[in-house]
Amino acid sequence: MKLVLSTHNLQLTEAIENHLVGKLEKLGRLLRRAVDARVILERDHARAPEKQFVCSIRLGVRGPDLYAEDCENDLYAAIDKVVKKLEQQVRKLHNKQKARKHKQGAATKRRRQEATL
Repeated sequence: MKLVLSTHNLQLTEAIENHLVGKLEKLGRLLRRAVDARVILERDHARAPEKQFVCSIRLGVRGPDLYAEDCENDLYAAIDKVVKKLEQQVRKLHNKQKARKHKQGAATKRRRQEATL
């Protein structure tokens, strides 16, 4: 998965980058069809201190992209919450695909049973 990382008003350290890459690898295992991840990390001085860091991630997948954003007072907490939101979206996408597959299989089975009667 290709990673595009940009920061605004924030110094990107190796620790932040390693934390982010580790979390995105976990998402990559859940969603193998992910093409790229666009991550924006920013620090907004105008906001209240409890919501100062903003993290947003857009996962490029086949179909509509998955997007999540969160504001926190700690950058690592913001990254964790955004990844958790994306995990929920990935699970919902998997469940929809499984339901569609089972629905088609059930319809085929029903047609076969009706044809034998």
